[in-house]
Amino acid sequence: MAKRDFYEVLGVAKGASEDEIKKAYRKLAMKYHPDRNPNDKTAEEKFKEVKEAYEVLSDDNKRQAYDRFGHAGVDPNGMGGMGGGMGGDPFGSVFGDIFGDIFGGGMGGMGGMGGRGASQAYRGSDLRYNLEISLEEAAKGCQKTIRVPAWNKCSSCGGSGAKKGTSPTTCTTCNGQGQVRMQQGFIQVHQTCPHCHGTGKTIKEPCPDCHGQGYTRTNKTLEVSIPKGIDEGMRIRSAGNGEPGQNGGPAGDLFVEIHIKHHPVFTRDDDDLHCEIPISFGKAALGGDIEVPTLDGKVSFHVPTGTQTGRTFRLKGKGIKGVHSYHPGDLFCHVRVETPVNLTEEEKNLLRKFEELIAKDAKHSPQHKSWMDKLKDLFK
Repeated sequence: MAKRDFYEVLGVAKGASEDEIKKAYRKLAMKYHPDRNPNDKTAEEKFKEVKEAYEVLSDDNKRQAYDRFGHAGVDPNGMGGMGGGMGGDPFGSVFGDIFGDIFGGGMGGMGGMGGRGASQAYRGSDLRYNLEISLEEAAKGCQKTIRVPAWNKCSSCGGSGAKKGTSPTTCTTCNGQGQVRMQQGFIQVHQTCPHCHGTGKTIKEPCPDCHGQGYTRTNKTLEVSIPKGIDEGMRIRSAGNGEPGQNGGPAGDLFVEIHIKHHPVFTRDDDDLHCEIPISFGKAALGGDIEVPTLDGKVSFHVPTGTQTGRTFRLKGKGIKGVHSYHPGDLFCHVRVETPVNLTEEEKNLLRKFEELIAKDAKHSPQHKSWMDKLKDLFK
């Protein structure tokens, strides 16, 4: 099935600002997040679609490519895609299985660091690691330890990829240049050699330890500092911890993408927090002080007499101070008046007497009176 336009997916205009795109993504990600829609395949697909659209439109380079070429501009398998820089990169499939998503080789493939006539050096591809944290950790910041794959130069072949005692030979397809010349009508273009993948060398007897890659896989532990106020979808860059470069090129970067777990009490909207506060019928009618939770502990505020269900109370500064904010957001408490259940016979009788008393005077139920007046007007 054809992909929908990414701007349409997020519900923003083509000229939308970075903040508008970010806000649209947050709302939709919150709406379709799998934690909030368990076993809902439709919501899961929507979440993936929104996530893919945000990944493209939040990146300046990818967005420019998308605006110019459409989906083909960001398709790693397409001619205009951002994934062609690494050619037949041997590491992509390995890291792809582990991380699930890899930034296209175009972010890492900085082709031609060596110039024509010599094998090219390529920067390693950037990688992404999805990290889930709690709302409290996002608000206050924290340190997280993650374990990621790493690649070390093979000790058996010294990184050459050739079996010990042998050496790579010059590629006969490109004569060691790393590029081949293609004729397209009257135009000549240079492309990465499909035989040696730009290295200018071929290996007849691959090293049995690294299978000709020149690197062996290991694991490493990284400490990631999560800043205070970080929000859903934000990324932390860890320089040099992506895929290794080729032919002496620099390593790519690792991007740690933040995902915030569903919270049982609070819902986040930018720097503001929202929660529902159940109160008893008596407390709503008579008023009084109630305690409500915040991320910094409990606070109390006064509920006025005659509070109706759905009324919202704003606690200033009790939200979250965002990464780029000067002041913390607010906490919005939405009151829900609870109807008593499991009543005893005595309690039922008291409520019947109470109902009889207030039914005699309409001033006790202004909303009911207004509703009845509307019905009278409707059926005149």
